[in-house]
Amino acid sequence: MKTRFALLATTTLLATPLAAQDLIQPIGEGPFSWDAFDAFAEEYQFDGETLVVLGASTGADKDKLDNLFAYFEEATGATVQLSGSESFEQDIVIAAQSDTLPDIAMFPQPGLAADMARRGVVRPLDASNRQWFADNFAAGSSWADLVTFEGPDGSENIYGTIFGADVKSLVWYSPENFDEAGYDIPQSMEELKALTQQIVDDGGTPWCIGLGSGAATGWPATDWVEEFVLRTQPPEVYDQWVTNEIPFDDPRIVAAIEEYGWFARNDDFVPQDAAAVATSDFRDSPAGLFSFPPECYMHRQASFIPNFFPEEVEVGTDVDFFYFPAYADRDLGQPILGSGGVISVTSDREIAQAFIEFLKLPTAHEIQISQGQFLTPHLGANTDAYANDTQAAQGEILTNATTFRFDGSDLMPGEIGTSAFWQGMVDYQTGASAEDVAAEIQNRWSQIR
Repeated sequence: MKTRFALLATTTLLATPLAAQDLIQPIGEGPFSWDAFDAFAEEYQFDGETLVVLGASTGADKDKLDNLFAYFEEATGATVQLSGSESFEQDIVIAAQSDTLPDIAMFPQPGLAADMARRGVVRPLDASNRQWFADNFAAGSSWADLVTFEGPDGSENIYGTIFGADVKSLVWYSPENFDEAGYDIPQSMEELKALTQQIVDDGGTPWCIGLGSGAATGWPATDWVEEFVLRTQPPEVYDQWVTNEIPFDDPRIVAAIEEYGWFARNDDFVPQDAAAVATSDFRDSPAGLFSFPPECYMHRQASFIPNFFPEEVEVGTDVDFFYFPAYADRDLGQPILGSGGVISVTSDREIAQAFIEFLKLPTAHEIQISQGQFLTPHLGANTDAYANDTQAAQGEILTNATTFRFDGSDLMPGEIGTSAFWQGMVDYQTGASAEDVAAEIQNRWSQIR
């Protein structure tokens, strides 16, 4: 699994997370949809019952979930027992084998949820949930597709809900550097390419890129390729590529690799020579944005990257971001690459189904975005509840998306997504052809069938 980081909030609406039994926001106050919460409370009562939830969140992330789940307890009279484990992937399998499953499983990735659906471990939700996504989430059908899995009998059903997402399709830049150079924010991929060349023509270097990540070296390039598959092909092609329904060396995928190469394999476009991009640590690579004069003007990376900016850098002032744009000459909308978890029902108890309904409330999303490090595609959530302007702006990118897809390498078999694909992109960065790299990855995939 690709290393993940969360964007640290620079300011917050709410204080440090409190104990689970305390409500961090009084009911009826603040920018929250209390009418929806009240209607839920009138419909569901589970006095004296305990809902058992297992997930991967620990530490501060678990505290924030406890804060949220306190509202379910307040509404229903139930008690939520949340266990967070860094070994969740192993724990949920053991629980299934030993018949000790929780009521709710919070999967950090959809791939494991899909596997558990095939095994009959998680329960399908009512078909009406597909329409719920269409009505309430930006690019609703995309989200419904992400939680549609095959069950034990091979039929497809919705097996969970999405609660929160990370956005990867961001380009970070220094507003001061852009202003001094007279550069505008590009609104299309064609404009981004033109800006890239313009910066070179003006004597600057457009991009900071680094693929180094220890044993995971190469993964940043896989994100670039995934972005270009989404921007050059319909989303169904992306889905077929991720499952190998179309081979990795399909010409459309090779072309997406070469689109990445247009940016990353040109010595004029990066501070170091292009081959050195393969070993430059991704955590250090954005530092060039903040040097004087700037070593580079742009850095494409997900919402977590401010964790690695210099300590004195203030997001929103010293650095900002824009959407990694789509092509103007292709009718593919505004796709977003990201990540997120799946929350599924693993028991037949009514309280478990009610919990899923609770997580659909705009109120639940508002409480969570107010605590920071959380973005929501829920169109009904009041964006005034976001912890800070930076996250509100990222949330707007998410809600403006016409298509959302999870990180493709995380959905591929581990031997491909977190091995062959990573190494293949290092090989490509250091001179191998896109055709040879894609063919080798496909050869590896064929061997694990």
